Amino acid sequence: MGPAWLILPTYNEMENIEPFVAAVRAKLPASARILIVDDNSPDGTGDIADQLAAVHEEVDVLHRARKEGLGPAYIAGFRRALSEGAGLILEMDSDFSHEPAYLPRLLEAAESADLVIGSRYVPGGGVGDWGAVRRVISRGGSTYARLVLGVEVRDPTAGFKCFRREVLETIDLDTIQARGYAFQVELTYRAIRHGFKVVEVPIVFRDRRVGSSKMDRSIVAEAIWRVPLLRFGDKDGRRGPERR
Repeated sequence: MGPAWLILPTYNEMENIEPFVAAVRAKLPASARILIVDDNSPDGTGDIADQLAAVHEEVDVLHRARKEGLGPAYIAGFRRALSEGAGLILEMDSDFSHEPAYLPRLLEAAESADLVIGSRYVPGGGVGDWGAVRRVISRGGSTYARLVLGVEVRDPTAGFKCFRREVLETIDLDTIQARGYAFQVELTYRAIRHGFKVVEVPIVFRDRRVGSSKMDRSIVAEAIWRVPLLRFGDKDGRRGPERR
C-alpha cells in the first residue's frame, strides 16, 4: 500500500494553517504527505502554505484559481493524491475543530476498513463548546440524512475521514456534484452503496480556535435538497461487490 496523504482545503486560514500543519505532522507517520489545497485565499493563506512546503519536504500545496466550495477543493486534492500513489487518503478541517490527536486512531481502523469516519455520534464521541440549538441542528441534520438515505452510519455529515484509495477510484469523482457539506454525505453514501466496509471511530468535535466559519444558509439549503436526490436520483448508485 502506498503512503497516507492528508488533504487540507483552506480558505482564509492564515492564523490556523502553520500551527495546524505542525500538529498533524506530529501525529502522522513519517512517510505521510500533507497536501494543502488553497482556494486563492485573500488573507495570504496560500503564501504561508508555500513557506511551509519550502521547509517541510512532506508538505505540498495545490493553488486553485478561486473559491468553488468544499467539494471541488477536496476532489482536486484527491486526484493529486491518487495520481502520486497514495494508499490512504485522509480529509479533515484545518481549523482545529478536528483534533490531530485522532489521526492515529483513524489510520489504525483503516487497516481493516475501506472508509473510516471520525464520528461525533457513536459512543465515546461528542461535540464541545456548542450551545443547545447548534447541537440540535447538527444531530438533526445527521438524523435527517440517515433516515432519508436508509443508512446505519451515525454521523453521515462528518468531514473527518480516511479512505482506502480503492474507494475514491470506485465512486467516480467525475460525477460528484455536491459543493458544500452535502459533499461529505455524498461520499459516505456512495461508499456504502458500492459495498465498501465503513466504520466509525469516536471523536469529539470542537469549535474552531480562530477565524470564521464557512457555513452559510446556501450550504445548509444544498444539504436539505440534495440528500433525497442522492437516494432517488443518484446515477452512481450501483452496488458493487461486497467487500470483506
